[in-house]
Amino acid sequence: MIPEESFASAENRMQSASLALEELLVTAQKQHCLTVGIYESAKLLNADPDSVVLCVLAADDEEDVALQIHFTLLQSFCCDSGINILRVSGVQRLWQLLGGVDANRNQEESGDLHCMLVTNLQVDHCRLQEVGTYCQESRLLDQWVPELVLQER
Repeated sequence: MIPEESFASAENRMQSASLALEELLVTAQKQHCLTVGIYESAKLLNADPDSVVLCVLAADDEEDVALQIHFTLLQSFCCDSGINILRVSGVQRLWQLLGGVDANRNQEESGDLHCMLVTNLQVDHCRLQEVGTYCQESRLLDQWVPELVLQER
């Protein structure tokens, strides 16, 4: 039987990593170091995979077969390239954080938050390091693609 403290510790780690991810994504967007959208992400990974430091795959609906195929291909490429990957649920929270920031973009352009790539950040590496540590610890626990749940606020 797993001690109760382990569950609390795991929950705290996930909550801390979720907050770090939220801050990281907002900072990356402000620094123009965030690529949003499956197609745009695939183009960047093809052109300059060395600039990518994190891949975030977001979906609340596991039933979308086409999206899962895209995710599988992106995950494979990222694993082969040594890029940290996170799967998150809570697309509505991502929309709250990132979707409404640029009022000049239309809904279609800013609506595909299913895949996001963080490229080399200029500042705030502590949050990237925290998310990277969470990914590494998860892989040590045989969770090859770590998962986080982003909570609406």
